[in-house]
Amino acid sequence: MTTRRFRTAVVAFAALTAVGLAGCGGGDGTAEPGAQGSGTGVSGTLTVLAAASLTGSFTTIGKDFEAANPGVRVTFSFAGSSALATQVNQGAPADVFASAAPANMKTVTDAGNGEGSPTTFVRNQLVIAVPKGNPDGVTGLTDLTRPGAKVALCAEQVPCGAAAKKALDAAGVKLTPVTLEQDVKAALAKVKLGEVDAALVYRTDVKAAAADVDGVEFPESAGAVNDYPIIVLRQAPNKAAARAFVAYVLSEPGKNVLAAAGFQAP
Repeated sequence: MTTRRFRTAVVAFAALTAVGLAGCGGGDGTAEPGAQGSGTGVSGTLTVLAAASLTGSFTTIGKDFEAANPGVRVTFSFAGSSALATQVNQGAPADVFASAAPANMKTVTDAGNGEGSPTTFVRNQLVIAVPKGNPDGVTGLTDLTRPGAKVALCAEQVPCGAAAKKALDAAGVKLTPVTLEQDVKAALAKVKLGEVDAALVYRTDVKAAAADVDGVEFPESAGAVNDYPIIVLRQAPNKAAARAFVAYVLSEPGKNVLAAAGFQAP
């Protein structure tokens, strides 16, 4: 074999070897860079703890993620962010935590229970939820102080409750709610059931329940917008799938689902 033919053969062999190695990539179940949670070869059960206001959008994202990764089964636990943060810090087995406010996420990261730093993936804003057709003619926060008005709020330790307090303080409005709920879905349910005349909830929740309630925008909500952070948990039983799921939430398909639900880009 001539020197030139020998060199050609070596180059061809190297190219074939590189192709073969590339075809074997991802065999350890980890997400390849840029894969965005799609076709990563991850498998097993993935447990996601997420704020109640993410119920609809994350359920859709979970199904899409499973379709892109047939070896994965996604399970969710939706509740108030403060309750979920407590569960994480008490050792509850979970892979991903998505909070409706940085403060609740901070309790998890301060305890050393997050992997790296959280990423803010969406924002959300409060509106006044009223029965369909707005029978009481509510136009702003001051209307909630009318005699006999029954209002539901989230408890202050819950992100929607903390945001409501901030908005009410900014408006100089003081009201006494008839109930304090532990998550935004429970507050909205009070309006849907006719147990209260109004509730301060997220814009996304009103959009999801548009058949039953209307949303009244109010200017003070602009100063009480909540950032939503997400993180892979340090003790995640399925860390590869957790990383792939977070990447999927941050990908264009994930962003599209969240935008359709009414969430704002961070």
